[in-house]
Amino acid sequence: MPLLQADYVPPRFLKGGHAQTIAPRFMRRPPWLPFEKEFLELEDGDFFSIDRLFASGGRERPSRRAAILSHGLEGHSRSVYMRSMAMALLRRGWDVIARNFRSCGEMNRLPRIYHSGETGDLATVIHYALTAGYRRLALVGFSMGGNQVLKYLGEKAGKIPTEVIAGAGISVPCDLTSSSRRLAAGENRLYMIYFMRSLRRKIREKQARFPELFSLEGLNAIKNFKEFDDRYTAPLGGFKNAEEYWTKSSSKPYLSAITTPTLLINARNDPFLSPSCYPEKEAQANPALFLMMPDSGGHVGFPWSSGQPYWLENTVVDFFEKNLAG
Repeated sequence: MPLLQADYVPPRFLKGGHAQTIAPRFMRRPPWLPFEKEFLELEDGDFFSIDRLFASGGRERPSRRAAILSHGLEGHSRSVYMRSMAMALLRRGWDVIARNFRSCGEMNRLPRIYHSGETGDLATVIHYALTAGYRRLALVGFSMGGNQVLKYLGEKAGKIPTEVIAGAGISVPCDLTSSSRRLAAGENRLYMIYFMRSLRRKIREKQARFPELFSLEGLNAIKNFKEFDDRYTAPLGGFKNAEEYWTKSSSKPYLSAITTPTLLINARNDPFLSPSCYPEKEAQANPALFLMMPDSGGHVGFPWSSGQPYWLENTVVDFFEKNLAG
């Protein structure tokens, strides 16, 4: 306890974790949503943006409850999976605050970029939401954003505002070391090419702004997270190297400390996750951590099937509303 059974059934024509990961990016078409962008100024002189949505249709009549959404690596507040989750929440009366990590959405001012273990910026958005008048908050994180949510809920346990009633992580690489190595495997080469192309583009933009801090020598030769994190992410985040960054930023060591009801959904066929990213022992020992491991779903995929549209989204919102009622 608490290991939850999952009734998710993928479409018959999508077999395997890779197909279920890739297809939703092209098949799922959430409609345009009336996002209202705001920029949050930070104490260190930096900023990031958030996108707000209101269940009532406008900020003149906000709901009393809101969900804070955190995207995955090189995603943003309007990624397909973020919009799908936002739609499900709006239909159930939840306002949405979809955040962009530093350097996502808009390039931030400072040299630093986001990283997997950053929780201070999430805390900033929670404070913002409380200042805006929300009395019930839920946290949703996808992939890397899910790692941040779980880490925050564990490392800040006992200090989390009482208004935060629940959390959810989807497709979370809670052991960053093993997950990074899994992604470097040959079968995941296409994903790594995609991520490296995006990350290299970001470093070139940083170098144009801070030429004294960023070198482009050898950038095109970087092929995996180990090389990229050793050279850029770790030093920018104050870590000695990639290994230290992964170890200190992984959420898995913090799972046992979580006291806020939290749902973790990791599909067993997720091509990004290693065996250690399925924390059964931690869930069995912690009554606040609910682990669901459907056989199918891929990575932040869970494509819609006949009779089960919004399975992922509705599962998360049902969990939130159960804890809202409690």
